Parts: sequence; structure tokens; C-alpha cells
Amino acid sequence: MQSLDNLLMGLVLSGVIGLLAYRRGSLARSGVLGAALVGTAIFGLGGWVWGLILIAFFVSSSALSHYREAAKASLAEKFAKGHRRDIGQTLANGGVGAILALAFALWKDPILFAAFVGAMATVNADTWATELGVLNPSPPRLITNGQRVEVGTSGAVSQLGMVASLAGALFIGLAAFVLWFMERIIAGANDPLTYLWAIPTALVAGLAGSLWDSLLGASVQAMYHCPRCAKDTEKPLHGCGTPTQYQRGWRWLNNDLVNLLSSAVGALAATVVFLLL
Repeated sequence: MQSLDNLLMGLVLSGVIGLLAYRRGSLARSGVLGAALVGTAIFGLGGWVWGLILIAFFVSSSALSHYREAAKASLAEKFAKGHRRDIGQTLANGGVGAILALAFALWKDPILFAAFVGAMATVNADTWATELGVLNPSPPRLITNGQRVEVGTSGAVSQLGMVASLAGALFIGLAAFVLWFMERIIAGANDPLTYLWAIPTALVAGLAGSLWDSLLGASVQAMYHCPRCAKDTEKPLHGCGTPTQYQRGWRWLNNDLVNLLSSAVGALAATVVFLLL
């Protein structure tokens, strides 16, 4: 009965947050469904600390997606999707976390929480790097060969983007530590610093996962070219309405799958760091 109550509470909270995000312009209609599915699983199966970490990611990333929108508007043609996240994006960002929450409900081991922190640190680091990195004053460089490329190119990295990535990962690590610190204090435990490991774990895992994301984007993610606009893009159909031409990469590997795989790499990296610490 307690598990059912937690799931219902998770459904209500994630549904309310999803609807508010839809009204704010941060989620598409299908994104509300995706947020409800991910939020219900993480809140209901992981617990309130897990759920609040998910909210920390979503709120901070959504806020940054609206930051200097006018300056980033011209880059929309390059990205597969806009800042209104659909169900694919929400599942890509939270899917690994939801699976880990399910595993945690069956097997209460802190290593699963460490993996969750790593997965969320990765998606947060990647989102912060994307939203702020495109504002870097100089053109970014491709992660594979260091070549200067256009702003918004998949797999490109910049100084501002790297700083933003580290800040995004650190934000999740600090959130995880502070939330568990509060939980231990409320529970009357005498070991409130137990989860201090979350900070370095999130930093390493978030950086590793976001760099893996860039590597996939620069090498095997499917990319297309619009002959009408003479622009490279992640979209099979360009924003101008012209069908694009396949250019490189694995056709099945779109940006959503890249994000999902990168969050899994972040979870794995966090597991390794947790075991070492």
C-alpha cells in the first residue's frame, strides 16, 4: 500500500509540474506525458530525494533554455528539436534514471543512487553546455579533431560550454548531497556527511557523460544537409520545409538516443567513482 501511495504521489507531482512546464513553454503536449511517466517512476520508486534531484535538473535546464532565447533563435535550424521538450526528449533525459529507480525499489543499494546521480549529472551537464555554450564569443571546435566549426554543430565544444558542463554536473552533485544531508538530519542520524561523495561523483560522471555525448555527436550521430539553405542539421526535414539529404552517421542514432546512451555512460562512470571512493 505504501508503494502504491508513493506512485500516486509521484504521478500527481509530476503531472502538476508537467502541466506548469507546458504552460511555460518548456514542454510539448507529448512531453507532459513523458514527464509524468519518468516523474512517477523516480518519485514513486526512488523516493523524495530522487524526485527532487529530477526537479533540480528539469527546472534549471528549462530556465536556461529560455535564457537569451533571441540570441539562440537562429540556431534552431541545426537542432533536431526546440526547447519545448517532447516525449522522446523527456524519456531520453530521464529514462535511465527511471530504470535505476525501479532497480532501487527492488534492491536498496546506495550504488544505484550513485548511478542515478551520475545519469542526472550527465543530462544536466549536457543541457547546460548546450544552452550556454552556444553563447561562447568564439566559434567552437569539433571534439574529434579540434577543427573550428559553426556554433551549434553536433560534437562541438567550447570553453564556455565546458565550464557550463562542469557547473551543471556540480549543481546536481550539490543538490544530491544537500537533500540527503537534510534527510539524515530529519531522520535523527548522526552521519549527515555520509553522502558527501555525491559531489565528486557527479562532477566526474557528468563530465564523462557529456564528453561522450559530444563524441557521439561528432562521429556517429545521424546528420543531414539542407540543399536549399546550404545548412547542416540534425533534422530529416529542415525547418524551411525542405527534405534534407543524409550526410553521415548511423541513420537510427538521433539526438534523443545519443542523450540516452550518454546518461547510461554517466551512470556507469558514477558507479566506478563510487566504488573507488
